Amino acid sequence: MSKKPIIVFEGIEGSGKTYHLNVLANYLKKKKIKFIKIREPGGSINSEKIRKLLLKKGNNFNKLTDLFLYMAARNENYINILLKNINKKIILIDRFTDSTIAYQHYGMGVNLKLIKMLNTLILKKINISFTFLNLVNIKNLKLRLKRRGKLNRYDTFNDNFYTRVQKGFVKLAKNKKNYLIIDSNLPIEDNKKKILTKFKKII
Repeated sequence: MSKKPIIVFEGIEGSGKTYHLNVLANYLKKKKIKFIKIREPGGSINSEKIRKLLLKKGNNFNKLTDLFLYMAARNENYINILLKNINKKIILIDRFTDSTIAYQHYGMGVNLKLIKMLNTLILKKINISFTFLNLVNIKNLKLRLKRRGKLNRYDTFNDNFYTRVQKGFVKLAKNKKNYLIIDSNLPIEDNKKKILTKFKKII
């Protein structure tokens, strides 16, 4: 494994991916290991502007418009963040290319070849070192979203949509050695230990 890996946390809303990414970030801080963390959509200054547009409740974009906005944000991150830090720091990413396929293809029905073509065009030869895929059942998803209070546009889709997206994530992870599936319905402390144990082996 690369000394400066790119680690991605994937999963639907309420799956715990952001929480666990932040746990690893705090671990790296304590160990004084250089790293950066970014989120998608978001990250760079312009990507954060696009994030606000994408997630604002009430905005109703065509599925292709949605895709192109996500790709525009990713391109800004690639130019302004990824290229400057790859092989220099560990990179932690909250959602990345799998999310685009899971949400835009499996969730919304956008052509898979188009998504893959755009990802290749933008990211060139960037390789993800490892992915932690966080899964959650619909019951717990709803409970966790309810606790958030303030919801964005992507927090308000129906159960069938989230089911399609999560099944898409599972298909992407199937039979791949550089994935670890985390059952976020289990106790959070157990998952923290599982993720940290694997992470130590990666770095």
